[in-house]
Amino acid sequence: MTPPLANKSPFITLEGGEGSGKSTQIKLLSQWLGDLGIDHVCTREPGGAPGAEQIRSLVLTGDVDRWTPMTEVLLYTAARSDHVERVITPALDSGRMVICDRFYDSSIAYQGAGRGVGVEKVRDLQKLVLGDLRPDLTLILDLPVQVGLGRAVSRETDKAAAEDRFERMDVSLHETFRRVFLEIAEQAPDRCVVIDADREVDDLQHILRGIIAQRFGLLEQA
Repeated sequence: MTPPLANKSPFITLEGGEGSGKSTQIKLLSQWLGDLGIDHVCTREPGGAPGAEQIRSLVLTGDVDRWTPMTEVLLYTAARSDHVERVITPALDSGRMVICDRFYDSSIAYQGAGRGVGVEKVRDLQKLVLGDLRPDLTLILDLPVQVGLGRAVSRETDKAAAEDRFERMDVSLHETFRRVFLEIAEQAPDRCVVIDADREVDDLQHILRGIIAQRFGLLEQA
């Protein structure tokens, strides 16, 4: 029997800079939720749906200057619209928990602030596409930029199609990304929790499980 969840199906997002460990932590969270018998969907951005995955290959590969900042944010938002309509909303409507690797906070930090489109412009665009949809909980995995980039570079990837376009951008941009994620957390303390990600994988996973269990009434199962 699936353990009860408070109120409605939770929508959880993980955010953070390059190399912060989001993908690894989501895989471990999925194993934990599966052991608890909680029906859930793990997904990612950009991507998560067939059309959105095609856009992912466009924005994460190639030359750093492949796209203008405005074109870039429009591509990301188009992928998000497809992802939400085809995956996230149907899952939530069917009573399944959704955990997503990045969501609109990344667009605010990366394209809005870092790439210079403008934070308010990006926020307005997200409102147009998403309506009232918002994450119930956003876990921001924070660590020093150089540590994160070092981890990202050391990951095993297919160098012929490496999704490293942002990793190759100037370090100062990554510092901006980190700063804006922390500012977002300050502005939305009811939704966002900042976690120091400069720790062992298992230790970080224990912290994330504790936060989710407490927030959504899973203390008995945790």
